[in-house]
Amino acid sequence: MNNGAAHVSKPGMKILAATLFLTALSGCWNDESVGAYGAANRIWVLSELDGAPFVQRATLTFPDSGTIAGKAPCNSYSGAMTAPYPWFEAKNLAVTRMACPDLAAESQFLSALSDMNLSEVAGNILILSTDSGREMVFKASE
Repeated sequence: MNNGAAHVSKPGMKILAATLFLTALSGCWNDESVGAYGAANRIWVLSELDGAPFVQRATLTFPDSGTIAGKAPCNSYSGAMTAPYPWFEAKNLAVTRMACPDLAAESQFLSALSDMNLSEVAGNILILSTDSGREMVFKASE
């Protein structure tokens, strides 16, 4: 007697179960950026830019998969960050437009952040760098 339900063979059930499992598991792999490799859930404070101390306060966070945000010396910013680790690529930066005395430092920070293309997380240190030797060293705030 057929009650209208579709009949699926045992091999078909195994394939269906494997497909569902892999589909569910792929949701865990959405973020391959530096955020997923130790940088998420922290506020990173810039301590050095190109080997010199950075005395103004500038922060970097990874609030959600594929995004960055923070506070430059004057303004807040946010953007996209989807490059797979260890690569880094800050894209589509949106910055608020408040005036302040540290606009030169802000410009320096945002320009450097946009140039970075490599990342490394080592405990409470995050290093962003370029192939040409530029470097930003961040420390996790406590």
